Amino acid sequence: MASVPLRNEIFAANRAVGRIALAVAAGPGGSRRTRLHEAGSLRARFPNGNGRTLDAVIVNVAGGMTGGDCFDIGIEAGPGAELSVTTAAAEKIYRSLGPDTEISVKLGVGPGAALAWLPQETILFDRARLRRQIDVDLACGASLLLAEATIFGRSAMGETVLSGHFSDRWCVRTEGALVFAETVKLDGGIAQHLAERAVAGGGAAVASVLKFPGGEENVAAVRAMQQDFAGEVGASAWNGLALVRCVAADGAALRRDLVKVLMALGAGPLPRLWMN
Repeated sequence: MASVPLRNEIFAANRAVGRIALAVAAGPGGSRRTRLHEAGSLRARFPNGNGRTLDAVIVNVAGGMTGGDCFDIGIEAGPGAELSVTTAAAEKIYRSLGPDTEISVKLGVGPGAALAWLPQETILFDRARLRRQIDVDLACGASLLLAEATIFGRSAMGETVLSGHFSDRWCVRTEGALVFAETVKLDGGIAQHLAERAVAGGGAAVASVLKFPGGEENVAAVRAMQQDFAGEVGASAWNGLALVRCVAADGAALRRDLVKVLMALGAGPLPRLWMN
């Protein structure tokens, strides 16, 4: 049998590590990529070849993530550029034997640029450990639409996330000034935490959507749809931004509500992969 140090080396050597560095600039024919660096198990594909907004799709060729895997995504939208980013599929975070799965996202949006960060859902399995960090830097006149959805177990498959770790940190700055920061953390008995009324009220799927600039008109648009939502949806605005929270019983209900929220916030055509 291999020694403990050797087993640790073998484990580390088989971990998925991926990086994407993407820069986009505005041009006379629309937004185009000016730099793309891919490493490890992450790829970026661009399904539309023309149009004002460039669509980018992030692909994880490893087919999921688990403890010890590490992804690093850096995206820069230059002055006046328009970029929409999604993922090819829901990201699955599998059971960990101890280490965290780490995802770091850094988004930079230049003057007059617009960035929509709209990945498909992140699905956590029982005993998964995920630590995600999203940092956004906005220049003067930049706009942002950021949505992240997390599903704790696939209800249709009879899955329940009894325990694990989920840490999600967001930090948004505009012209260097901090306008939004929060950390969501669920540790240990996740099912027990989700059952609490102040957390998810028994729901197994949650999402947050941030729009900048945003205001009370965005909140009113979301609240006007309250009768159409399958789960609970709340909206508020401050510091020049609008924030929407969604809680649903399962991923399917959350997806339906999230699509309605994004359309209410003026997201325009959603990525085609969202509609499959």
